[in-house]
Amino acid sequence: MATANRDQEGTSHTPGWSAEVLAYLFEDAGVTAIGHEQADTDPGAAASAGDHALEAYVLGRDRRQIELLTNLGRLPESGALVVATWPKPHPGSGFPARVFAVHPAV
Repeated sequence: MATANRDQEGTSHTPGWSAEVLAYLFEDAGVTAIGHEQADTDPGAAASAGDHALEAYVLGRDRRQIELLTNLGRLPESGALVVATWPKPHPGSGFPARVFAVHPAV
């Protein structure tokens, strides 16, 4: 599981998405969900400062995000089928998901 990787001042130094990549994925490529190992869509320094603009961007477009995924480095850059299942929240802001990938070479 990813850690917050905080410095002495409490600022997290984890990676996050960029606005440009998210815009491409959602606006141009038609992606409906993203996933990442970190606990936040926004880079750690932004999230530590209370800036959750990228998460708001994703959720404001009625898209899904799956956080705290593991073993993503074991997947090839392309070609894997990722399956995500979860219960339908009513109303809810978060819930656990079961996610797995299928690829002949993995």
